[in-house]
Amino acid sequence: LGVDEHLWHHVSTKPVADGGRGPKELTGMVDLTRDATGRVRARLLDLVPGRSSKAYADWIKERDEQFRAGVKIAALDPFAGYKKALDDELDDATAVLDAFHVVKLGTAAVDDVRRRVQQDTLGHRGRKGDPLYGIRNILRAGRERLTDRQRSRLDAAFATREEHVEVEVAWHAAQQLRDAYRHPNLVEGHKIAEKVLESFPSCPIPEIARLGRTLTQWRAAFLAYWATGRSSNGGTEAVNG
Repeated sequence: LGVDEHLWHHVSTKPVADGGRGPKELTGMVDLTRDATGRVRARLLDLVPGRSSKAYADWIKERDEQFRAGVKIAALDPFAGYKKALDDELDDATAVLDAFHVVKLGTAAVDDVRRRVQQDTLGHRGRKGDPLYGIRNILRAGRERLTDRQRSRLDAAFATREEHVEVEVAWHAAQQLRDAYRHPNLVEGHKIAEKVLESFPSCPIPEIARLGRTLTQWRAAFLAYWATGRSSNGGTEAVNG
């Protein structure tokens, strides 16, 4: 079972009865059951008004016992409201934190470090010609996709100033997080994920430490990715789109 918020439209000030629009934020539920080949054929189950723990929990309560008992895996993005609904109403299901969103958190942390170091060293936001600003897009890519020229640009920018070591360490941390998901062996990927949980919270770089604390709070759902054969909320995102 997948769940995700859906933004239906821009806010309207007119009442619905007078031709205005209905609720802007909705919660969508999607069937992510795999077929015999292991492929997910995502199927929209419902859209309900609201984006909250209550909106999701009420929908689950309205399902019959057979449906609720049949939900073995529940994929979600890192939104505490939906997690609470699962804990309250589907506590026997395994919650899985979506891989795409976890990697996105790692990339965002690197961006935050880059901006902070940029401001601390040069006293202004990134501009054309600034070393860190020049590699901003490269920092968001997976290292397996980098060309030799891009790797050289990274190394040169990291070596420009001593303070840039924070950006370099943050980038390697985010890549380690990606490595956990990309490893072809689930057992080895799980080991990398465990190392992430052990090392990130004590990292001297505050943005990485904050990411580590977030992942620790979601520990069970984060690690469930490798215990459930790479379950994700990707099908829900596709239906949402």
